[in-house]
Amino acid sequence: MSYSVHVLQAGYSRLEEGVMRANCTCTLVKGPATLIVDTLTAWDKEVVMAGLAREGVACDDVKYAIGTHGHSDHLGNLNLFTAATHIVGFTVCHKDQFFLHPFETGEPYKIDECVQVIPTPGHTTADVSVVVKTAQQGTVVIAGDLFEREEDILDPSLWRHTAGSENPEAQEKHRCEVVLLGDHIVPGHGPMFRVTEAMKEMARKGKLGPP
Repeated sequence: MSYSVHVLQAGYSRLEEGVMRANCTCTLVKGPATLIVDTLTAWDKEVVMAGLAREGVACDDVKYAIGTHGHSDHLGNLNLFTAATHIVGFTVCHKDQFFLHPFETGEPYKIDECVQVIPTPGHTTADVSVVVKTAQQGTVVIAGDLFEREEDILDPSLWRHTAGSENPEAQEKHRCEVVLLGDHIVPGHGPMFRVTEAMKEMARKGKLGPP
């Protein structure tokens, strides 16, 4: 089975005159089970639709619509994907059917041999990340706000304080696990970045950041 990962829009977050301006990174996973991960704000329907059109994907082609956590900038257009199973944080549902899955015990939700949804709490208590094995990009982890953007590897204040963390200890742990797992990471508010050996070396020591 062949998958590929496509960032439809890279997110951002910045303070402007005391106001936080932010939108998430929206990502499409093309393959046997097409996924969309984090669907921007409710004001971005046309952005999502244009991104799908560029990739030749219709809303009804999407099998899983995923919100990595329950913040509004990640969930605004889930209603476009009514043919899909929705996963929002630790909740899995389709229409009015809710399916129990033990994310709380660390159990991945396996879509197929190449795609799984793993629990990565920290930013909130119910964050998830999507792990995709691809032929061209290696293992890509779509991590939501587990990572704010690539710069927070060396500036932890970006994820600890600018973005906020409900459980910094858990978030630090899962950040290291994801760096060791992935070849590329799609963060919550920035473009996809490559995981370097220097990042992996920090993760092996249990903490990402400056020496």
